[in-house]
Amino acid sequence: MSSIDFGIIQFQHRITFHHQNKQPQFSPRHSAIVRPKRTNRSSFARRKQTIKAMRAVVQRVASASVEVDGRTVSAIGPGLLVLVGLHESDVESDAEYICRKVLNMRLFPNEKTGKSWDQNVMQRNYEVLLVSQFTLYGVLKGNKPDFHVAMPPIAAKPFYASLVEKFQKAYRMDAVKDGVFGAMMKVNLVNDGPVTMQLDSGNHLKHSVTQLAFTTDFLPSAGTKGLTIE
Repeated sequence: MSSIDFGIIQFQHRITFHHQNKQPQFSPRHSAIVRPKRTNRSSFARRKQTIKAMRAVVQRVASASVEVDGRTVSAIGPGLLVLVGLHESDVESDAEYICRKVLNMRLFPNEKTGKSWDQNVMQRNYEVLLVSQFTLYGVLKGNKPDFHVAMPPIAAKPFYASLVEKFQKAYRMDAVKDGVFGAMMKVNLVNDGPVTMQLDSGNHLKHSVTQLAFTTDFLPSAGTKGLTIE
C-alpha cells in the first residue's frame, strides 16, 4: 500500500468518525416533541360562568308596575326599574355598593343643559321600583335552568328587605317601592330609550384590590419615620 492510499484511508476514517459523533443523542425520557397541555374545556367553561356578586339589571322607564294575583301592589312613573339577584355569598357591602351605584347612575338627560347621561334618578326626583329576581343566576344544564348559586329563600328574604331599606334611607321612603318577595309577579314596564344596564357588586371588590395594591407601593419601609399615608 502506498503512502497516498494510506492517507486517503485515514482521511475517510476521520470523516466517518466525525459524522457519527455529530448525530443527535435523544434520551428515552425526553421527547423532542413538545405536546400541548391538555385542558378540561368543560371545567374552564364552568369557571367562567361562576358568579360571586349581587346582580342588578337597571332599566330606565317611563312607568312600571307589579301585579300579584291580579292586584297592582306597586307602581311608579318615570324612574328606574331594578331587578335584583342575590348570590349565596352576598354580604352587606354588596348591598351598599348596589344601592349607591343605582342611585347615582347618570341615566337621564339634563333638560337645562341639553346634556345626555348627565343626571341620576335622585336629581330628577324620579322613583325606583325594586323587584327580587333569583333567575338572574340561572345557568343552563342542558336545556334546564339551574339556580343553585342564588341565595336560599330563608336567607334571601330578610337580606332583600334590608336592601330595600337601604334604598329608602339613601333616597326617600316614598320614592322607593318594591314587589312581593317570593310571589309570582307580573312586571309591566315601558322602557324609556330603551336603556338597560347590568351591574354586579363584584366590581367594587376589583376596585378595592386595585386601591390596596396602589397603596402598598407607597408604604414606608421599616427604617422610614414620619411618613403618613391618607
